[in-house]
Amino acid sequence: MFASIGTFFAARLRRWIPDAFVFALLLTLGVAAAAWLATPSTAVQVLDAWYKGFWLLLEFGMQIVLVLATGYAVALSPVAARGIDWLARRISRPEHVYLAVMLVGPLLTLVSWGWVVLTAVLARELAERVRGLDYPFLVACVFLSSWSWVCGLSSSIPLLLNTQGNFLITSGLLEGTIGTAHTLGSRFNLIYLVAHMVLLPLVVMLARPRGDGAIALSSLSDAAPASLSVEGEADRSRLPEAGALSDRLDHSRWLTVLVALAGLAVLARYGRTRGFDVNLEIMIFAFLILGIALHGSPMRYVVAMRRACAGISGIVFQYPFYAGIMGVMMFTGLGAAIAAWLASFASPQTLPAIAQFVGAVVNFAIPSAGGEWAVVGPGLIEAANHLTAGLGPEAHQALVARIAMATAYGETSTNLLQPFFLLVILPVMGAGVRVQARDVIGHLLLPFLVSYLICLAVVT
Repeated sequence: MFASIGTFFAARLRRWIPDAFVFALLLTLGVAAAAWLATPSTAVQVLDAWYKGFWLLLEFGMQIVLVLATGYAVALSPVAARGIDWLARRISRPEHVYLAVMLVGPLLTLVSWGWVVLTAVLARELAERVRGLDYPFLVACVFLSSWSWVCGLSSSIPLLLNTQGNFLITSGLLEGTIGTAHTLGSRFNLIYLVAHMVLLPLVVMLARPRGDGAIALSSLSDAAPASLSVEGEADRSRLPEAGALSDRLDHSRWLTVLVALAGLAVLARYGRTRGFDVNLEIMIFAFLILGIALHGSPMRYVVAMRRACAGISGIVFQYPFYAGIMGVMMFTGLGAAIAAWLASFASPQTLPAIAQFVGAVVNFAIPSAGGEWAVVGPGLIEAANHLTAGLGPEAHQALVARIAMATAYGETSTNLLQPFFLLVILPVMGAGVRVQARDVIGHLLLPFLVSYLICLAVVT
């Protein structure tokens, strides 16, 4: 039954989920429209917020590039290679590969979220050696296995709460730091960890594809001729069935035109207000917009950037767009307004569940737990301050710790539905293989539902 459900959603969402870059463009237009309609910001102010946000995640984007490069280098070392060989000799069945990934991956990402790259290298090596694997499902398992980062050593929100002089303290929302004993070391976080460690591998084993329907790694080999044009390679990405929504979006000209026009409006305004003040930021922005306009469709630009940047292409040119979305959420007040509005209905018992929902929804627009907390955290903490007035510092600290982790849990759960985050593992899992986010997301829908319900039970 579970396998049938997973296969059903995988087949349907493959036709509906566009490329991660198209997803970013649609989010850009949607969030910009929401900010214009739901906040006092004018269209010009929304454009300014978009451009200002473009550069917020440059440091984080470079960190991801370095994590990929350095993590892959570690995985290619002789010691790591011997470890992979040792494990591979003891695994001969597809279900054992899925289970190994779901058990090893969380242990690695407890140390650092970037170590999911090591899990990807392990899975790719096992896929080369074990017959009968469904490769898109294995990619989904690798991505799913990174869930544990949120309760580990690189969890950004609890680490920020424990940092002296953080922005919540300097703004007067908190009187002091909140130690990790109240967040990462709390009983509810340990329950979250154990529940996921037990239930998600069980879901994977029940939902794994079986029989002749498995999509083998060898069948996905990308044998595109080196001389194939950008346009030709983009056309090769189309599904065999005509009229799929994902293909219409991936090859859409109107989407390209709308984003290019918005970019040209920013450039024109920059020229009027700043003159010939050329710097690296405006040059990069101009080249991005020009490239999108010249290629004529999102997929052609994706192919061009893939060739230009090889394995890190998606991160290099998509992160600025997500940072732009984050800028709109931050600088127009849209993100804070959403959090404050939802928190206005809260009680001490329901605020953690609301924080989880806020974290899950806003995550689609802000692909960074720390960045998301900077936007929605103040509104949620203001609500906590109001609800715990007169209850003493211990009650206040406990509620703030719980809503902080609830936000992080919500953010982590919808990572499974956000095509962008797959870009962290696709440089390894997708090397020389025709596999895209739309081939993987359907397998993650059932685990997302299980994870979200676990989170809800834990935080309430």
